[in-house]
Amino acid sequence: MNRKTILILLAFFSTYVFWGSTYLWNKMAVSQLDPLMLASVRFLCAGTIIFIIAKSLGYQLRITRKQLFNSILVGFLFLTYGNGVFVWALKYVDTGFAALLAALQPLFILLLMRLVQRKALQLKSIIGVLLGLLGMYILVSQNEITAKEGTWTGVGMILSCILSWSVGSLFVAKADVPKNFFVSTAYQMIAASIMLAIGSLAFGEQWVSPLQWSSSTIIALTCLIFFGGIAAFTSFNFLLKNISTEKVATSSYVNPIIALFLGWFFLDEAITTQSIIAAVVMITGVYFINSRKRDKTDVKPAPKSR
Repeated sequence: MNRKTILILLAFFSTYVFWGSTYLWNKMAVSQLDPLMLASVRFLCAGTIIFIIAKSLGYQLRITRKQLFNSILVGFLFLTYGNGVFVWALKYVDTGFAALLAALQPLFILLLMRLVQRKALQLKSIIGVLLGLLGMYILVSQNEITAKEGTWTGVGMILSCILSWSVGSLFVAKADVPKNFFVSTAYQMIAASIMLAIGSLAFGEQWVSPLQWSSSTIIALTCLIFFGGIAAFTSFNFLLKNISTEKVATSSYVNPIIALFLGWFFLDEAITTQSIIAAVVMITGVYFINSRKRDKTDVKPAPKSR
């Protein structure tokens, strides 16, 4: 087994397991820290570290005003709203439930491409959309879930986050952003951190001193910064440059399974038969969407900074 093959296997492990684990880590951290404050600290730390890495590798950090504006906009869509509100939603729903809903992103992107770009839907795409919608109905119609207070609030927040990620995916595919993914990501994270901090203060969130954080919160935030952010995102971009987009997109199938298992194992979250059926139906739908014939204008999967 050569060096490149080993790196590809490690990168798949990172995108599968680390991204799948972010639901657990966010749930652990949000039990003590307010969601916008948590996300702000996470992206400030991760963005600063990525800036240092980019500088040490000799990358040009200077960007144009247009690239800065676009980086701020993308940072808002992916991280400020897309991630910040998603973490907020974990106060109301289980991690596995949230991960399954997040797996619908390819469906949202496809529908937006149809509505905005007027792209015709292929047969596999239509099957994928129908299966995705059916799976979502099976998932959210469970009495065990709908009876919980705040569930529908959490569902609405997560669906709005998926829409934000999807709009960001379509925008960034054609936007003028820094070409180097390290530099682009660092600007997005720092911009998002500032916006999240402003939002946190505006909503009156309590900023807890790191000296008061529990050991589980420190571990969760550390994992979010180094594994869920830096390692997983770097692996994601490495895979996009070395293998097909369709293979990279298989993380959409694996992340929810990892999240379901970890939520059950560490947080005692229940996995119902109906959730398993919904997972199979939704992930099959995602498979049909990702396996359709693509053209040159298709967008690549967006980084899932959960």
